[in-house]
Amino acid sequence: MLIITREVPPDVAARAAREHKVRNLHITGAFDPAAFLAALDGANAVLCTPADRFDAALIGALPGSIKVLATYSVGLDHIDVEAAAARGLPVCNTPDVLSAATAELALTLMLMAARRAGEGERLIRAGAWRGISPTFHLGTSLTGKKLGILGMGRIGRELAVMARGLGMEIFYRNRSRLAPELEQGAQFCPDDASFLGVIDVLSINVPASPETKFWLNEARIKLLKPGAIVVNTGRGSTIDDAALIAALRSGHVRAAGLDVFNHEPNLHPDYLTLENAVLLPHIGSATIETRNAMGFVALDGIAQVLKAAAG
Repeated sequence: MLIITREVPPDVAARAAREHKVRNLHITGAFDPAAFLAALDGANAVLCTPADRFDAALIGALPGSIKVLATYSVGLDHIDVEAAAARGLPVCNTPDVLSAATAELALTLMLMAARRAGEGERLIRAGAWRGISPTFHLGTSLTGKKLGILGMGRIGRELAVMARGLGMEIFYRNRSRLAPELEQGAQFCPDDASFLGVIDVLSINVPASPETKFWLNEARIKLLKPGAIVVNTGRGSTIDDAALIAALRSGHVRAAGLDVFNHEPNLHPDYLTLENAVLLPHIGSATIETRNAMGFVALDGIAQVLKAAAG
């Protein structure tokens, strides 16, 4: 039996039902480990989401019948993978299929932040629009600007392709320099100062890790050019919220476009007071095509593990 923690797209649910006996818990709010464990009778596989935290205690409490844990995500920061490895529990994720969708959303946030699109829509919805003038609602153009990509993996490279369509110059910061055929003319920056000091837009595309926690802190924000734009579609933990909020208030950071947050969905309340913050509810991969593909990759992984376990 396959346990699915939350609602999945119809096409994914249909395939799961063809391949497994399925119990969908339809969790809509906070994940309750005790209730989850109580629902595992007869199960041999689990498909969870980033909203479901599988810490060492929960993994240790899973019955021996559970042969595989799959997650509807690329990121694994909600799963204690070391604890899973210690008990011999394979963990499957969904790489490769969400890069373009997440890059699209990063570009959306860049454009919204630069052109003050969120402010403009709120103005109309409030009935406060009184017409235009040469100085009305001025934003900034991205054409010809310098885009800095923190994390030049699949998503970062997809974003670079899209940004080149706007005539942007691409700079990147990465653990190591890419091969020329992957760089496609992007300029590698070996240190934070040479990276942050030259760019007009910073896009954060790195996963959560101890090394990336609060990477964008007060010191690095000071290295940014005044008026830079910050976009984050990676993980909320890469940003020191207090430092970014202060920079948005002072104007040192012109605007921010954020799809991920620390402690989401309970984001820092001060973001809600900032007109120059574009805020989206973690929808980087939220297209029909991508969420279907993610579900199919997860089911592929489950099938492979169960086949191997059956001998």
